Amino acid sequence: MHRKTAMKTVYQVVIHKIYLSDSETQYHSKCTLLSYGHQGLREKANASRVQEISSLKEDKFKVTVSLDKERPMSKSPLYYKYDIQRYDLHPNFSFSHLNDMIPSNTPEYLDHGLHYVERIVRALYYFKQCSLIGPSGTGKTHIVYLVAELTGLPIWEVNCGLSTSSFDLIGRFIGLGKENWVDGLLTQWLRKGGIMYLDEANMMKQDVATRLNPVLDTRGHLVLNEKDSEVIERHKYGYMIISMNPATAEFSGTKPLNAAMRRRMAVWINFDFLSVGETISPHEVEMLRKRTKVDQDTAYKIIQAGAELRRQYKAGDLPYGPSLGDLINWGTLVFDGNTPLGAAEETIIGLTSDNVEVQADVRRIIEAVFNKPQ
Repeated sequence: MHRKTAMKTVYQVVIHKIYLSDSETQYHSKCTLLSYGHQGLREKANASRVQEISSLKEDKFKVTVSLDKERPMSKSPLYYKYDIQRYDLHPNFSFSHLNDMIPSNTPEYLDHGLHYVERIVRALYYFKQCSLIGPSGTGKTHIVYLVAELTGLPIWEVNCGLSTSSFDLIGRFIGLGKENWVDGLLTQWLRKGGIMYLDEANMMKQDVATRLNPVLDTRGHLVLNEKDSEVIERHKYGYMIISMNPATAEFSGTKPLNAAMRRRMAVWINFDFLSVGETISPHEVEMLRKRTKVDQDTAYKIIQAGAELRRQYKAGDLPYGPSLGDLINWGTLVFDGNTPLGAAEETIIGLTSDNVEVQADVRRIIEAVFNKPQ
């Protein structure tokens, strides 16, 4: 008996629409703009939904099945590696119009069971902002980009410094007169949403940091004193992450964060190196081996040397502790045919300090590791 080939069609229904203009960004949906004090994201009923309809035709019969499923925040291949699915940071809302600002292909973050990704996403879900603190090279910026990719949020990044002015964040008039106003990154983020990432936040000048206070508390808005006192409400899905190195003499320009701003950051997450001193992380060894293609023994010794350099850095005996990226650079030159000591001269030794005595100390540590009898 002749039978027709079954045909199956799957449709995905988009349940939101975005409208943007150059002068003012508004999004039209069933939800209105809400200030920071509103914790509406806790409501489970607000989870994003996607309707999937399947139709099967065969002879004279047609069967249609409709499934209502939760929409994942992003299509990142790492999305289900982390337990973040219950913290939807933009239910029933898409940032596809800012797709170029959403990171992609961010490497997986190895946290040795400390669940940094989950803790950051949870902090954003409940409090809309959090702080990351730790020495240089511990992966703070890496994890911010990963969180942005996993949650499908655009990222607005400001590398703070002593020269960062309120004009950079808020905006300014350009040209003659007061006709051509250009929004700063903070103002654009307030209008459009996503993650505002302030790197090295404790290097900002006090007058700049003060402008953030009404944005971060229950007022949730910014008054543009520079532009006819326009009041800009914080986007409902506008999140802030700040990161900083410890305020020490080693990190020139850093200072303790202002108490008013510190109180507004509800969650503080401390970062540290995975391998320090006698503690060697097998995950870090494996990551270095995969990235550099060196053999297992060489990978282990590179991490071992790095761990000792980090220990002495934390003890105050060295001015810098190498990150995993620094050690990967070292391993890359080893794989290219250099000896471990020769490759170290061009990477780790020169990176740590310009001082010849400090370089000699680093050299002795590396030689002790690689010349150790098997």
